[in-house]
Amino acid sequence: MYSASSSVSAPPRPAFPAVGEPVFRPAPRRPATALRRGPAPGSHPIGGRLDLSGPQGAQLRTAVAAVQRICPEFTPVQLLRRGGRTALLIGTSGRAPAVAKCLLDQSPAWAERFRHEIAAYRTFVRHRPPVRVPRLIAADPDSCVLVMERMPGRVVSPQRHPSQAPTRADVRAALQAYTRIGLWRPPAGAFDAPIDYPSRINRYHELGLLTDRDMGDLQKLLHGLAHVQGQFCHGDAMLSNVLLSPAGPSLVDWEHAGWYLPGYDLAVLWSVLGDDPAARRQISQQAQSAGPAARDAFLVNLMLVLTREIRTYETAVQRTMKAPGPIAPGAAEAGEEQRLLLRRLHDDCGLARRAVRAAVGTR
Repeated sequence: MYSASSSVSAPPRPAFPAVGEPVFRPAPRRPATALRRGPAPGSHPIGGRLDLSGPQGAQLRTAVAAVQRICPEFTPVQLLRRGGRTALLIGTSGRAPAVAKCLLDQSPAWAERFRHEIAAYRTFVRHRPPVRVPRLIAADPDSCVLVMERMPGRVVSPQRHPSQAPTRADVRAALQAYTRIGLWRPPAGAFDAPIDYPSRINRYHELGLLTDRDMGDLQKLLHGLAHVQGQFCHGDAMLSNVLLSPAGPSLVDWEHAGWYLPGYDLAVLWSVLGDDPAARRQISQQAQSAGPAARDAFLVNLMLVLTREIRTYETAVQRTMKAPGPIAPGAAEAGEEQRLLLRRLHDDCGLARRAVRAAVGTR
């Protein structure tokens, strides 16, 4: 029998606890020297003035030129963030604060995702969602450039997996914002379904990330969800995509928005709140409150989200280990943080796996 404070449970059967008793044991707590988990591997936040000199500056000059071709009044001031694939520039459009997002990696898959985000902001011009979102200023799908209003406020957490739990008020605001999005019904045809669930399950199985039993259990749950209506989700429900201000929360980064099985955003939130069992318990209860179908959809989403996170961080750790030459102290520390995070993600995946098996047993 499993006991826990952060349940992701399915309704019990005789081999599991009684009704209402949590099913899962929380993952072991890390030492007080907790992880300083930053953005996803490959993303490098940068602050300060905009430096256009040197080899990297040449790439930024190209990005600025592309922005000013579609928005001549945009004046860049600061490089907010530069990852492996995008750059985010802070500036002004006329007198209004603005943000320009430019795709640096022009591979077809990332270009398509960027165009998807542009399409989302264009849809928001005609059909306003129930949460605050940046106003579209200019966009060019061909050059993959997006200029939008700079929203006021602070992020709930700049870290993908916060090492310290945000305040209850901040988590509540983020959860309420993503919940409101899940209740919205955008017009037909405005958004597609970003995930092909059977294909994703098969791919993770082929990569060795899911066992034969995992795949079989998830396929059984999917079969029972064949006629469940999809839910519109943000698709990347990270705390870093929630800006809080006195006017209320705003959501940014809509490149993954679309129709999912119900509870996808809640599964993403659950996955990143590893140090907040109370928030996890609330998310789990909310996700499963609509009955067995909602429970099954949430569990399928959770298994896929956790598996994706494991794959992402395993790749990052392997890249660090294979780097030529001596490992710098900072890189070694980051690698250790990623390994500790991986341990927690594997523990979480084990919890979700047991819940999936319990759910299959009740069908």
